[in-house]
Amino acid sequence: MTKDDFATRLAERTDLSKAKAREVIDCIFGTDSGTGIIAVELDAGRDFMITGFGTFATRHRKARTGRNPQTGDQLWIPERTVPTFKAGKNLKERVGDQAPAPTPVAPAPTPVAPAPSPVSSWP
Repeated sequence: MTKDDFATRLAERTDLSKAKAREVIDCIFGTDSGTGIIAVELDAGRDFMITGFGTFATRHRKARTGRNPQTGDQLWIPERTVPTFKAGKNLKERVGDQAPAPTPVAPAPTPVAPAPSPVSSWP
């Protein structure tokens, strides 16, 4: 689902116009400096929890050495803070309750009878 699809669906389920729905989405999820309620909370070092849905948080990653997969050269990866999301119990249960689509099973190959072995005529 794209942001535009999200705005359309939100507008359909509420009394908002599509433009107002997009504004609400930007207000919550925006990533520009000073916008987006979730991003502002994470910038301030606070977690953002929606009970039953999940928690947005930040995690500090230590500096480390890595390897360029194309050349094999070692490179230095500096420390940084990254955003994380941990799904809540209700979301996990809802997603986990859905039965996966059945996987087509290829028919088993038909067994081939072995060729008759020649009978030797040893005395």
